Amino acid sequence: MRGYRGIKYTLFIFCYFFWVVSAVLIAVGIYAKIAKEKDVVDTLAVDPALVLIVVGSLMSLITFLGCFGALRNATCLLKMFLAILAAVFLLQIAAGVVGYVFTDMVMDRTEKLMMKAIVRYREDRDLENAIDFIQKKFQCCGVEGYKDWSHNVYFECSDTNPSVEACGVPFSCCVRLKNQTVLNTMCGYGTQQMEERSAGQSIFTVGCVEKIIWWAKSNLWLVAGLTAGLLLLEVCMMSLAGAQISWIKKVQQRQKETEAQSRSEKKERLWFPAFADFNDE
Repeated sequence: MRGYRGIKYTLFIFCYFFWVVSAVLIAVGIYAKIAKEKDVVDTLAVDPALVLIVVGSLMSLITFLGCFGALRNATCLLKMFLAILAAVFLLQIAAGVVGYVFTDMVMDRTEKLMMKAIVRYREDRDLENAIDFIQKKFQCCGVEGYKDWSHNVYFECSDTNPSVEACGVPFSCCVRLKNQTVLNTMCGYGTQQMEERSAGQSIFTVGCVEKIIWWAKSNLWLVAGLTAGLLLLEVCMMSLAGAQISWIKKVQQRQKETEAQSRSEKKERLWFPAFADFNDE
């Protein structure tokens, strides 16, 4: 019985942890959706806030089935949990295989989305913060290079552009000097008119796609380890659910056999041998 309790409560703890994570994702997604200005147009193919809400809701449903099924020993809920989790696992494997086979197509799609994000920079505060974070984190600028910012109406490098930021790049492209305490937000002004070597003294000139690919290759073992860890955890949860279902079925089968044997004994007590001797005392 101790082994069964270990399986049951281990599965419950795993599911409860991911249920809490899903609740956080939903809360962040709802907050981001409400905090957005009503007149902001979503710039990407899918709204990130909506993605968080959908993913969090799906995770919450799956983990609720696992938590309640494990706690209440409900085989129907555990079977649903196992089936949905197995489907998600297979979808993740399929997505990884498709991404590996069609790497060029995925990269082309990624470049288009990033370029679209650059075009709509300053129209969505969340998108602006995301781009600034990526450029500062990976020390890059633009999609393929710093001159990609000319596709944005504020940074377009043309004589007819009245913006004070014309021919410039966002401050997140700037090289931060050592011991610099005050951020110069105008450090990228006019850098698109410079040659790459001259511009490289004040801003990052390499595109973010190249830097992200380089980072992924440099941290290949880390990325592979995190991915394998997540998949292994899913396999572990499926194994625990399968083990609990199997254990419950064995107990139910044993109870049925015990009940059948009890009914048989009761029936035998109700019937007497044909030639039983019933002598009056």
